[in-house]
This record gives sequence, C-alpha cells and structure tokens, in this order.
Amino acid sequence: MEASRKLICRQRQVLFFFLLLGFPLTTAGELRRYSVVEEKEGRSFVTNLVKDLGLGQLELSRRGAKVISKGNKLHLQLDQETGDLLLNEKVDREKLCGHTEPCLLSFQVLLDNPLDIFQAELEVTDINDHSPEFLDKEIMLKISESSLPGATFPLKNAQDMDVGQNGIDKYLISSNSYFRVLTRKRSDGKKYPELVLDRALDREEEAELRLTLTAQDGGSLPRSGTTEVHIEVLDINDNAPQFEQLFYKAQIPEDSPIGFLIITVSATDKDIGVNGQISYSLFQVSDDISKTFSIHPLTGEVRLKEHLDFEKTQSYEINIEARDAGTFSGKCTILAQVLDVNDHAPEIILSAFTNSILENLPETMVAVFSVSDLDSGENGKVSCSIQDDLPFFLKPSGENFYTLLSQKPLDRESVAEYNITITVADMGSPILKTQVNLTVQVSDINDNAPIFTQTSYTMFIRENNSPALHIGTISATDSDSGSNAHITYSLLPPHDHQLALASFISINADNGQLFVLRALDYEALQAFEFHVGATDGGSPALSSQALVRMVVLDDNDNAPFVLYPMQNASAPYTELLPRAAEPGYLVTKVVAVDRDSGQNAWLSFQLLKATEPGLFSVWAHNGEVHTSRLLSERDVHKHRLILLVKDNGDPPRSASVTLHVLLVDGFSQPYLPLPEVARDPDHEDSELTLYLVIALASVSSLFLVSVLLFVGVRLCRRAREVSLGGCSVPEGHFPGHLVDVSGTGTLSQSYQYEVCLTGDSGTGEFKYLKPILPNFQDHSFRPEMGENPNSRNDWSFGIQLK
Repeated sequence: MEASRKLICRQRQVLFFFLLLGFPLTTAGELRRYSVVEEKEGRSFVTNLVKDLGLGQLELSRRGAKVISKGNKLHLQLDQETGDLLLNEKVDREKLCGHTEPCLLSFQVLLDNPLDIFQAELEVTDINDHSPEFLDKEIMLKISESSLPGATFPLKNAQDMDVGQNGIDKYLISSNSYFRVLTRKRSDGKKYPELVLDRALDREEEAELRLTLTAQDGGSLPRSGTTEVHIEVLDINDNAPQFEQLFYKAQIPEDSPIGFLIITVSATDKDIGVNGQISYSLFQVSDDISKTFSIHPLTGEVRLKEHLDFEKTQSYEINIEARDAGTFSGKCTILAQVLDVNDHAPEIILSAFTNSILENLPETMVAVFSVSDLDSGENGKVSCSIQDDLPFFLKPSGENFYTLLSQKPLDRESVAEYNITITVADMGSPILKTQVNLTVQVSDINDNAPIFTQTSYTMFIRENNSPALHIGTISATDSDSGSNAHITYSLLPPHDHQLALASFISINADNGQLFVLRALDYEALQAFEFHVGATDGGSPALSSQALVRMVVLDDNDNAPFVLYPMQNASAPYTELLPRAAEPGYLVTKVVAVDRDSGQNAWLSFQLLKATEPGLFSVWAHNGEVHTSRLLSERDVHKHRLILLVKDNGDPPRSASVTLHVLLVDGFSQPYLPLPEVARDPDHEDSELTLYLVIALASVSSLFLVSVLLFVGVRLCRRAREVSLGGCSVPEGHFPGHLVDVSGTGTLSQSYQYEVCLTGDSGTGEFKYLKPILPNFQDHSFRPEMGENPNSRNDWSFGIQLK
C-alpha cells in the first residue's frame, strides 16, 4: 500500500514537470477558448467548468480539480464547489501582451482519479484605456526660407498602447498660414504625420513658428495626445548692413593716451548667422588718419594709435564701412574734434636750500626756488603755498621766485624735524599740482639741564652686606641731543663732614649705578643721606642734583642678653619661695634685651626644664615666673629652672638663664635650712628614689648623721670664703649663712649674694649690698668656658638678710 502511494506521488511530480514545460500528456477533448475584457475586477466570472466539461456537481471537488498556467502565474482561480472559473486579479492587456493581437493566456484544468487534463485559452480583449503619446515633448525643425511650396517634412509618430481600432487613427496640426499635416501609413501598419509647406517662408518676417501636433486614436470615445513643433526658419543673405547713424560726432582730449576709445559705431543686418556677421573697416582714409586711428573689425570701437596735438590738428573726418559675409555693405562718417587740455604741471627748481638750522635763532632763510608752467593762458598761471601749521612762510622775491623763511626761534626739544611740502598749482581745469618735500633739521644747543626721574631716592640695604654690592640706580634725562645730552653722574660732598661718604658709597659715572663699598652695621648706623649730581657734556655744562636716602635694614645678628638675673658660674642666683605661697605667686622676673630692632628684638620666654615640671610657669611676653599650684610637704625644697629667651628673627636667636628656687617655711623663721650644692636635675633621684633613701636613712641613721655633719662643715668653710659682710655663723642647726649657687646656660652668668640671718629677729630684713656692675668693655671671649659672645659680662650682687 505504501509503495503504491509513493508511485502515485512520483507520477504526479513527473506530470507537473511536463505541464510546466508546456507538453500535455493527455487530452480530454478540443481546446476551449474563453474571452474576458481587460481591466475587469478580480473574482469576475469567466465560465462554469462543470457545464463546459460535462462533469457532475461534486466531481470537481472529489477529483481535486486544479487550474495550471505556464510559469505558475495564476490569473484564474477555480471554485471547486460551484465549478465557476473566476479572475484571480484585475487583468491589464497591455502588460500581458503589449501590441500582440490577439492576447491569449493558455491554462490547463487538471483532474485526478482518473488523471485528465483539459486545454483552454483565455482571450483578453482590448479597451480604449490609453491615449496616444509622443516620445518627445517638442519636435525641432529647421527649414530654409528658400524652400518652395509643396515641400514635405516627415515627423516622428506617436505611440499608443491600445491595438486595433483603439490605436492611432489620424494626426492634426494647429491652424497656421504655412503648413498642413498628412497622415501616412508605414508597411508595418503604423501611422505617422507629414508636414506639407503651402506658402513660402520669410525669416525676416517670421523667424520661427510654433505649432501643436495632435495624434488621435479610433476609439468610440477618441483619445488624443499632443506635442509642440518648433520650426526655425533658416536665413539666406538677402539684406545689407545699416548703421544706426550716418554721422557721428566725437571730442578727443589732446592728452588722451594711446588706445583711448573715441567712439563705438554700430551697424545691423536683418540676416542672421554668417549672413548677419558684420566687419568694420576704415574707408578711403589718408595716411595721417590711418596712422592716428584704428577700428576693431568686430566691435566697431574706434581708438587712438598715437598721441594728438591740438596745436597741430584740431579735427579729423573718418569714414567707416560695414560689410557682411556677402557682397552687401553700409557706410558712415565720424567727425572727431581735438580738445585742448591742461596737460602740463607746474615745475619747481630749487636754487638754494639749508637742511639744518640752529634752534633759538630769529628769522632764518631756509630755501630759494623758482616756479614755471609750460601751458599758456589760465593754464600757465600758478600759485605757491606750504602747510598752515608750520612756523615757516613764503616770501615772493621777484617774478616766479620765492624764499622760504622761519617765522620765529625754534625749539628742538619740542620739534626736532620739520617736513615742509611746497605746493605749486596752476589755474587750469582740471587744476594740476606739483609738490616738493623739504626736510629741515633743527640743530641743538645746550639749553636744558639734566632732570632726575625722581627728586629724591630712598634705597634699602640689609646690614652685614657683602662689599661692592649694587644697591640701586639713579637716572636722569636730558632733552638735548648729542654731547649736550651725555650725562655724567657723581657723588656730591656730604653736609655732615664727619660722614666719610667716599668710604661707604661709590657711583658709576656712566650709568648712575650705586654700590656699597663695605659692610654696614645697623647697630652703628641706621640711615644717612647724600646728594648725587648729573652733569651734561655741553659747553657750558649744565647740571642738577638729587637727594639719596640710604636706610640700613636690621639683620638678626644679636642674641638676647639677660640683664636680670645675671648668670655667673661663681655665684649662682637663688630665689626664696615660701611654702605657703598661693598659685600664681610671683617668684621672680627675668629681664632681657636685644640690640637688634623690630621683630628681631621681640622677645619671648619659655620654660625649658624644671625639677618639678608642673610647679612653675613662665609668662611668654614679660618673663615673670609664677607658681602654678599650691606647695605641699612632699615638694623638694630645692628647684632648678632653665628658661629660654628667644627673639622673633629669621632665623631666631636665643639665650638661656638658670634659676635656683629654695622653698622656705617663711621669712620669719629663725634660720633657713642649709642648701646643698646644686646638682643637675638630670642627675637627681626621682621621688620614688627619695622615699627609698629616707627608708634607708632610718635604718642607717648613724651613717646619715655622719654625712650631714660632713656636708655642714664643707658648706660653712665655703661660705666664709665668699662672704662680703663678715656675718657670723650662729650656733644651732644652721651650719652656715653663705650660699653659693652657680648655673650655666646658653649665656653663662655668675651671681653672688650673702644671706645673714639674726637669731633674735622676728622678721626678716634684706640688706642689698653694692652690686658688682658688668664690664661692657671686656670683649674677651672664652669658648672653652661655654660663653655666648653676645653675653660676655659678669654681674655680682650682695644681699644680706638681718
């Protein structure tokens, strides 16, 4: 069963292949033809195949009837239920068959079980749905005016997509006086138009014609198409050239250049093309005219060939001929009149000229010249002038002679050079002018002294400068020129004869540059003034002077110097501080100075080191040392403070001062505890170590008493050596009354004072002994002792407590 189906499929494929090739396999009767009018809408009825093929109503559907056409382009469709054969789409005969007549479409009807094929044709009949159409929108014809009547001229035919009776039937031409149209038929049956000339043409009367050609078809409702026929009438030489004027007049200035256009003549010819081309030429002319004038053969422009001279010839008569390409010609005459013109400019001849005059001179002669003009009459009369804004004037000095003079003394510094333009103009029309430019230099005399750019100069120099340092430049100007403006600078003697200016300052005589010859010291000299002079090179020489103020700027070259307390290695200074002092208690005040100035002398104080860091504070701006808190029994009774005194220079300089503070229970107590030799705080034991020492001392009391006795004896001996007032040592627990406290710092100072305490006094009384003042004349510097070179003075104070 499966093999049978495959065989049937193969048979159908072979059948379709041969159908597509147009070779029918079987025929079930004769070829049937059906007809349909073009432009019918789709699904229009064509025929009923059930009736035409003699089949049953359901046989088409049962046998799978199909409509097949060549190329698989289905223009028809079959309704298998009704058997109606319908148009598949609107049919356009022109697209299907073009001009082929009749228009037939072949198709087959295919039936299965059993297999049958019916051949058929569909004829598409034409309707008049296209108008005739010319391929060219315009037809161009060129016809000579010499053509004879009866001449024929075939034209291009129109196209019509319709066939038969609906095709082109005849041609028509628009109404005119010269042509008619005939409809001709070619061997292939197509019709074309033909023009026939009925009357001779005249190009000069009507050069071109425009006609409308119409093609009309033979439909019941005729359609038509049109095109324009453009007829150009070709010329023949049947007219002579004619000038616009028989006589021309022209006026020629005598100074006209060669090639000057005098006049343009023009002639016309009714003919065109070659027959209307005109050439111009001089006719029957003399040698004088042929040498003087020429005419362009095509444009008719008459021009000069050589210069004219009114005094020689005042007028010319020129004959011109115009000729076409044939034998025809025309003639005219030109009357040319020569005009006299002002063609000579005035002339200036210099007889004498001085190009340089001294300033400040009275009326001075600059130049002498004469003027002339080759023209005559009004054209030969001349006038002479110079600019109005110049200090010069012209003075006539004879016929056509002039003298140029200065009006007043000149000032070279105002105007150093004058450009004088002498203008000579004639009286002709147009006016001709001649100009001569003279340049007059004003020579200088020494009438201006040098002037400084500033009446006074202020210059700044920093102390400790390097020798031969350039500190500034003074400048002066001189309005004169040459050697009169050459300036020499110099230093003038100072008003203060004690100021050795030559040892400080030097000046460059050529350019005014100032130099400092040696280093300056602000502390010795802060400012000084002097005058500089500027002298020109004139004769006699003129000079001026300016004030120069020199200001020495301070350098931070001095460290602060501590005035109080003075630092002395042999006699350290000790301040007494009662244990009952409140916070903020003033312990002492450090006093320091700085030899510098300005911000270099602004001092600030700082606490660097202290035995008890939180107990003391220093005020940064005034050096006052205050307590920061209440004192307690746990505080040690000896304190060492190191203060730093620093200026505000760049870079800053500093000095240090060491203070020793001794805590006492009160100034009314009968004695003071024996101070020990001051030790460096860096080597003192910490508070924990102190407690340990006390603990060990309680265990080794015998050893501690021995040590205390030994120390007391040593201090007593030392106090006797430095004593100034002969105080006696009281008996009791206080082993001595002399205390020597030494401190070192950046500035090493030594202080000495004597403390005397009376046992029967209820109050303490200080006795200030005569201080040992510092010696500022001692400039010895001992680096091995660690001294500051800016603080080399020793102060000694003696203080006695009674």
